[in-house]
Amino acid sequence: MKTFLFIGANSDVALEARKQQELKGNRVISISRSENEEFGDFQIGDPIKAILPELEGNIDGLVYFPGSITLKPFRSIKAVDFQSDFELNVLGAINCIQYYLLKMNVGSSIVLFSTVAVQTGMPFHSSVSVSKGAIEGLTRALAAEFAPKYRVNCIAPSLTQTKLAGRLLNSDEKVEAMAQKHPLKKIGSPNDLANTVDFLLNDSSSWISGQILAVDGGMSSLKL
Repeated sequence: MKTFLFIGANSDVALEARKQQELKGNRVISISRSENEEFGDFQIGDPIKAILPELEGNIDGLVYFPGSITLKPFRSIKAVDFQSDFELNVLGAINCIQYYLLKMNVGSSIVLFSTVAVQTGMPFHSSVSVSKGAIEGLTRALAAEFAPKYRVNCIAPSLTQTKLAGRLLNSDEKVEAMAQKHPLKKIGSPNDLANTVDFLLNDSSSWISGQILAVDGGMSSLKL
């Protein structure tokens, strides 16, 4: 049995990933920004300003799920918007990794999240692209620094059917229109991303580190 730490445990992807790991007999310690107890073992609010909980025993992997979708024309984005996205996506991840690094067993895996919009320029994505671009840089830097003790990889999804993307997919017409923009003609599901989290946490990916895995329906690399 392995023990994994999930931060941002109230996301749809995190909930699906937790189910998968528990079905495999692994233990998941969940930290949530929500006050709803069903979402995690600990509720902390802000992952930067809050006091992170102490863990009993060591862990075999850490996944940082929190993310944001701030879609605005560049001219209307305020400095506070960039700062808010950067704090949640980047500084929150840094804080958690630094805090729990000494709790990681040798061979542990760290999994972070980016977005297809970093490698594929998209209008109105400047704020999230800045933050997630930093996450991709952090992934490679930490993978180099932590090798060979720990692996660090990043998942870069396209639009996925989650609460976070709810306003973009709140009708059948919007879902179909978004699906048609992807070469595979469908929107991603939480299960698609949870499967990738599982792969990066388990020993099947033991020779993979410093990678940005595009799980995006072909959006970033195919043009049909």
